[in-house]
Amino acid sequence: MRLLRVGEPGRERPALLDEAGRVRDLGGVIEDLDGAFLAADGLGRLADLRAEELPILATEGLRVGPPLRPGKVVCIGLNYRDHAAETGAPLPAEPVVFLKASDTVVGPDDTVLVPRGSTRTDWEVELAVVIGRTARYLSSVDEAMGCVAGYAIAHDVSEREFQLERGGQWDKGKSCETFNPLGPWLVTADEVPDPQRLGLRLWVNGRLRQDGNTADMVFPVGEIVRYLSHFMVLYPGDVINTGTPAGVALGQPDPKPYLVAGDVVELEIDGLGRQRQEVGQA
Repeated sequence: MRLLRVGEPGRERPALLDEAGRVRDLGGVIEDLDGAFLAADGLGRLADLRAEELPILATEGLRVGPPLRPGKVVCIGLNYRDHAAETGAPLPAEPVVFLKASDTVVGPDDTVLVPRGSTRTDWEVELAVVIGRTARYLSSVDEAMGCVAGYAIAHDVSEREFQLERGGQWDKGKSCETFNPLGPWLVTADEVPDPQRLGLRLWVNGRLRQDGNTADMVFPVGEIVRYLSHFMVLYPGDVINTGTPAGVALGQPDPKPYLVAGDVVELEIDGLGRQRQEVGQA
């Protein structure tokens, strides 16, 4: 299934993308796509629906929001070999973990805002993992994969000065408003048989900047979920951003092409859809 939420910010309604690409209204079936829905085996209940019996929504002018209301957003840094190399960092022995404020999550085509005082706002296309059942002290990768509800595209926007030069942890450069476009869809795990064979790409103003594959991850999805479950409880609706491949502005020669107002960023992951954001100024 490909699930999404449509409508104005704060007033989104759940929907389903059918096999013909039409948006079907789930508002009469479920209240929302969130942790409570996932915890109550909502995906299992939707599997029995006949999509053709759901109302079709007119999509002209219809905003696509994030595909679920997330719990916490957990992020993995330096998780692609080529990205670690371009930043001059050694490969981590264990996953590098940081948290991102959940209110950074916006729709896949919403405006991304450069923070006030920022000169180093950067892009990062990432595979997002959505947790579907509580994960606590998991003992194996297989057990961890059983806790994955599905996948989405995340744009882990970052402000590098705030992240690296302003003291403290990375969160300062990761939690600015609009810094996590998510979606367009939550694609259920059964539709993604191997999350380690997905191409992911990002363009800035039409120029291809990132062109990687999840096969290059240092720590694959199952190991990330297993590992995190020993440091925090993962709940249904939590989102994990799993890292980015090479090609970010930070890794480019000077002058580095950081984002400015007026830029257009487009990103995609095989089978998970596409995002497009215009960059504005906070």
